[in-house]
Amino acid sequence: MYQQVLDPVADSLAWSSLVAAIPLLLLFILLGVMRVTAWVASLISLAVSLVLAVLVYGMPVGQALLAGTEGAAFGFFPILWIVINAIWVYQLTVETGHFDVLRRSFASVSDDQRIQAVLIAFSFGALLEALAGFGTPVAVTSVMLMALGFKPMKAAVLALTANTAPVAFGAMATPIITLGKVTELPVDTLGAMVGRQTPILAIFVPLVLVGIVDGWRGVRETWPAAVVCGVVFGLGQYATSNFISVPLADVVAALLSAAAVVLLVRTWRPSHAYSEPAVVAGGAEDTPSPESAERVEHHDSRADIVKAYAPYAIIIAVFVVCQITAVKELLDKATVKSAWPGLDIVSPSGKPVSLTEFTLNLLTTPGTQMLLAGIITMIALKVSVPRAVKAYGTTLHQLRWAILTVMTVLALAFVMNLSGQTITLGTWMAAAGGAFALLSPILGWLGVAVTGSDTSANSLFGALQVTAANQAGLSDVLMAASNSSGGVLGKMISPQNLAIAAAAVGMDGKEGDIFRRVIVWSLIFLVFLCALSGLQASPVLSWMVPS
Repeated sequence: MYQQVLDPVADSLAWSSLVAAIPLLLLFILLGVMRVTAWVASLISLAVSLVLAVLVYGMPVGQALLAGTEGAAFGFFPILWIVINAIWVYQLTVETGHFDVLRRSFASVSDDQRIQAVLIAFSFGALLEALAGFGTPVAVTSVMLMALGFKPMKAAVLALTANTAPVAFGAMATPIITLGKVTELPVDTLGAMVGRQTPILAIFVPLVLVGIVDGWRGVRETWPAAVVCGVVFGLGQYATSNFISVPLADVVAALLSAAAVVLLVRTWRPSHAYSEPAVVAGGAEDTPSPESAERVEHHDSRADIVKAYAPYAIIIAVFVVCQITAVKELLDKATVKSAWPGLDIVSPSGKPVSLTEFTLNLLTTPGTQMLLAGIITMIALKVSVPRAVKAYGTTLHQLRWAILTVMTVLALAFVMNLSGQTITLGTWMAAAGGAFALLSPILGWLGVAVTGSDTSANSLFGALQVTAANQAGLSDVLMAASNSSGGVLGKMISPQNLAIAAAAVGMDGKEGDIFRRVIVWSLIFLVFLCALSGLQASPVLSWMVPS
């Protein structure tokens, strides 16, 4: 048995935190400064974390290695299982030519790439986040943007930056449901509180997107569309999460925001349409794409357009049916939970650590439901089995380095979590007293930056947030929600999402370049959310916290 230690370095929480932060700092330096490939940077950081776990924290070598294997397994299932099957559905639409129809349908709404970025990266990406999450919207929307003429780097940056405000309610609100389990707080109350934070963030994200596309001119000329998109999304997310259904918050918000922009551009247009030379996926940034010339000129039949949207309608239908209580309970019978072999770890207080339990939810995981949606899509689009299998092979080949990166990063996360390194960092920050309200979102941001998952970050720090809130006399609901809301901003800089984005746009090995483009926005939004959390903990905005 291994008992976690909080302050192994000179019995000091501060010194121990400095040491515990080394793997994370090293990971970000390797990615952002030294431009090391994501999977190599992850492997090096994993090795350093293992050394610290054994030599500093006193974790037995066998247990440290087993912690890494559990993390790698979790990285594949359920996270990669969701991404792989979601990208496979996308590949089916490419094989049949229906992705081009979908692309032209979006382009027909507006030939201005700034409007397209808002519609696709934000609204459509939010819908994908709501249904699947775990990197799916980044992969699909970045490719779609490239097909509309965006350069690979810009497409990746847009997809990552847009994947923020919807994340807390992603995968049918899985992060918030998980947060409710680990904190023993009502899911509806937590969802309502998150729904009073991320909608405010959503107002600004579309403005940032048009700024990324075309700088200040883009903001000046297209702010009506960006503001309408952000405000309608925010209102939809707030109203749905507070008064209707927490799991459906992103679905409603995404559809409403897209509809609002489509209606707006029928009566209003920017002073001039912006576009830039298109590129070939994986090619040089200035290479013209042969598809770009016909992206608006080609006229598709209504039947073709219906078929192009059919896969996403099928996905929505499958996910909604699987959320029905009776169906969910039936599917849950295939869930298997067991302790990871060889891991015997207790917390500093002597209680068993829940992370050592591995859950194999074969049928309730969104990945399996996405696979079912893909099979139905095969039938709807009349794709033969050999073509579908070939598309699956193409998907695996495209994501090969992303798969290695995600599994390595999750191995790193589990070694840090189970050895006590992450808990050391969290406990040190939680000792800030009343000022913890300002720091609370940083914990969530840190958790998602490491694991790439708001769900994992909530599992990791949710209970700690409640404990710190009780010690400091703060609202436990606010601090727990701030963990999830802050976590959404770590999504764009997490190595697993960077790897998925790089693989999607054909920039394998350039994750560090993408990281440097998005880290600034991640930090700016994080400062904003920290200020919001602090104000909501004070008399100024305390009325926003549900009682």
